Amino acid sequence: MTARVLVVDDIPANVKLLEARLSAEYFDVATAYSGAEALALCDRAECDIVLLDVMMPDMDGFEVCRRLKSNPATHHIPVVMVTALDQPSDRIKGLEAGADDFLTKPVSDVALISRVRSLARLKMITDELRMRALTSKEIGIQSAEREAVTDTGRGGKVLIVDDRQSSYERIAQTLSAEQTVDVQSDPKEALFRAAEGDYELMIVSLGLKDFDGLRLCSQVRSLERTRGLPILAISEPDNNARLVRGLEIGVNDYLIRPIDKNEMLARVRTQVKRKRYTDRLRDNFAASIEMAITDALTGLHNRRYMETHLGALTEQAAQRGKPLAVLILDIDFFKSINDNHGHDAGDDVLREFAVRIRKAIRNIDLACRYGGEEFVIVMPETDLAVAGMVAERIRRRIAGEAFSIQQGAKSLDVTLSIGIAALGGAGDTAAAMLKRADQALYRAKRDGRNRVVEEAA
Repeated sequence: MTARVLVVDDIPANVKLLEARLSAEYFDVATAYSGAEALALCDRAECDIVLLDVMMPDMDGFEVCRRLKSNPATHHIPVVMVTALDQPSDRIKGLEAGADDFLTKPVSDVALISRVRSLARLKMITDELRMRALTSKEIGIQSAEREAVTDTGRGGKVLIVDDRQSSYERIAQTLSAEQTVDVQSDPKEALFRAAEGDYELMIVSLGLKDFDGLRLCSQVRSLERTRGLPILAISEPDNNARLVRGLEIGVNDYLIRPIDKNEMLARVRTQVKRKRYTDRLRDNFAASIEMAITDALTGLHNRRYMETHLGALTEQAAQRGKPLAVLILDIDFFKSINDNHGHDAGDDVLREFAVRIRKAIRNIDLACRYGGEEFVIVMPETDLAVAGMVAERIRRRIAGEAFSIQQGAKSLDVTLSIGIAALGGAGDTAAAMLKRADQALYRAKRDGRNRVVEEAA
């Protein structure tokens, strides 16, 4: 795995040193010698990670970071501050500006490369989600970026895994001012707790007495339900080898004991914000997929989904020698409802019609709006005789109770006609079955409507 790393420093020697280190690990390196130049490169999406010096003329690294993180177009780019400043207050200032990490010079090659690789993996995942989310934006779903730049990272749900009471009590007390905190002192139960708890961050002590904290981190990453859960590891001093290993297996961030309270609060907020952002991207993508296959008015699947799904069900039924039936339903004289009562009344009828269909069929049956006032029901493992009984039950349910329109001010009697076809012998297709059902529907309409007609294969 590689990434394009932007090195920002006003001292050429520092830039060359970092460029050489990163190039030796096969990273693609871009350089900038001022904050303004760095912002311009990020705006053009020419980097995956920013290594940012703090002490620069005109615009310091803190301001550069703040601008990157407040811009919806660039806030997702990981920023690592690399500086000679070594005071806790400087580190906290950088984290509060939005930096993903704050490394103090001199930085070991191992620590630097491990951190860059870890953030590069995270950036790749985020980029994939952002690319998918473009579809959501195009169809009108609110952009996740706008919410992300205003998110404070507070009010999150955090799970602490630590078996030292004095340690987890101090951590919980500090975090409780901003987050909802749970503690799991038995690491063997932590994975189950994390999977069931809908947490936004998991804090894991690497100094557990009788359990390997890194193994727990690995298990969290391997389980589908917790794969996207951020992990913040807490390590003892001079335990760099385990921290590096943790970053390699998917730990997102770390703290070194003794823990600075303000630094912990800042790092926790960063991870909670990132988790919420990726969750919004995933939710938006899922919503766009749902919109692509769902009829907005009735909530049923649309014709596109039905045609694809029917083809798969037809093949499956033919291979297994199982029956399959299709019903095409058409609301009688629907045009007159729109003409006499308005399109809003027609919409009321369509919505209620969909509700009644859902109540009349099984969970395994597929109900779709085919177009206009036509609907299709696909019934797996159902022969023509049983499909006929279900169709007659639906017909009676529609005709037996008037439809409310205009917010209950009026009601209408509605009937429907239904054509049925079943999967025939070898060589029968979904298209042919639909055509036969449509022909049966035509006969039902021709013979007086408000009836069910079966068409054998």
